[in-house]
Amino acid sequence: MAYFCIKINTMKSPFDLSKEEMKAYGYKIIDILVEHFDTIESKSPVSSASRKEMDTIFLQEAPDKPMPADEVLDFVMENVIPHSNLTTHPKSYSFVPGPSNYISTLADTLATGFNIFSGGWIVSPAAAELEIVTMNWLLKMFNFPVQKGGGIFTSGGSMANLTALVTARRIKCGDDFSKAIIYLSDQAHSSNIKAIRVLGFKKEQIRIIPTDLEFKIGFNKLKNAIAKDRLEGNQPFCIIASAGTTNTGTVDDLDSIADICEKENLWMHVDGAYGGAAILSKKGAKTLRGIERADSLTVDPHKWFFQPYEIGCLLVKDSSWLSNTFSEKPEYLRDIEGNESEINFYDYGIQLTRRFRALKFYMSIKTYGLDAFKKAVTYNIDLAEETEDLLRKSKSWEVVSPATLAVINFRYNPLGLDLTEKELDRLNQEISARVVASKEALLVTTILQNQVVLRMCLINPKTTIEHIKETVAQCTGFANEILAEWKS
Repeated sequence: MAYFCIKINTMKSPFDLSKEEMKAYGYKIIDILVEHFDTIESKSPVSSASRKEMDTIFLQEAPDKPMPADEVLDFVMENVIPHSNLTTHPKSYSFVPGPSNYISTLADTLATGFNIFSGGWIVSPAAAELEIVTMNWLLKMFNFPVQKGGGIFTSGGSMANLTALVTARRIKCGDDFSKAIIYLSDQAHSSNIKAIRVLGFKKEQIRIIPTDLEFKIGFNKLKNAIAKDRLEGNQPFCIIASAGTTNTGTVDDLDSIADICEKENLWMHVDGAYGGAAILSKKGAKTLRGIERADSLTVDPHKWFFQPYEIGCLLVKDSSWLSNTFSEKPEYLRDIEGNESEINFYDYGIQLTRRFRALKFYMSIKTYGLDAFKKAVTYNIDLAEETEDLLRKSKSWEVVSPATLAVINFRYNPLGLDLTEKELDRLNQEISARVVASKEALLVTTILQNQVVLRMCLINPKTTIEHIKETVAQCTGFANEILAEWKS
């Protein structure tokens, strides 16, 4: 492709390119993406760089004069992409990977290319309609009422949780929440604590309930905390239940929490940002029993629904809860209010300006079919259980938290190895550090039961048991290497 440079003086707009230039540039980017999807496994999932190194490459003043567009692209491909972890890689096991899919990637390109505003019906009725349609698909999946229920796509689970808690506070507490109390477990996602702080709750209004040996919220402690708050004149108003914690994939006993919420007249919010998509598998649906009883539910399509970043989702039993919480009627929007069936999604959440997130979800479900998503989620759950079996049959590895919704935690602790708990923690931390330094896999640690453990989150359909065996063998090799160094 020949280099081209924007010719400002000869164009109607300084941002115009000729048809031929746009095609050439677009084809080059598509070729890059196709190559990426086709060869992902041959690449390294890990990248690392210091701030000093990044400043050396990128830190410069904004240029006044144009550069050839493909020269800028080449610079990006040489310096930006290689310094970004590949969360789509089959050996990216840590945090929550982002497997994505090609159709959704191009759908995002369409939505961005046409710059579709997805806030109000009159501006983009098709965008609003597709959000209604896909929201109804999700409501049906989770057995929420389709006619009365509703929801909204957000940037991710964090914003969905914030939107849910704003709604819960408004519906349950009105304008005075000075004595309101909210309950969640010590395994609940940090985004919930952040949301609670954003909402202006004081530390004294948050009850973090310890979990049991299975990492589920402790019911006796939860009931005692609610009773004590009632006696002290406080106003319990919400319980946040976890449907797939980040640490262990654990799902709280949702039916029992729903019973408490009904008895105590509390809002039940389920944070299913990670584990909610497991509803697509038979095992997952069984584990998530009771999720349909929630007042609000966060799910995160850019996790286990295999969508590119950013797309989170909040579902609620009654869509009027959202509009009653967020609807504002400024004068400059008075001409674009439609009838009640023509939803303006800026009335359902915090954002007025919204990107067209529904398109990628819609196009991928329509293209691949829901059965493909069900098959992928089922495969991931089975893969984690196969990994657990592999580890339990080894004399070197200890399973600390069993495979739950495709998450498993384990540590190197061979039979007959006489090490203290502190030494075991050091050993497993160093195993992780060396795996990451090798750039062959992304495998980091977490803390469970005061132990440093290795954690795998296996939601990538491209990950195979052979990838797992290779990584476990690599870990074993590093462990032996470290122990030999300690002895010398």
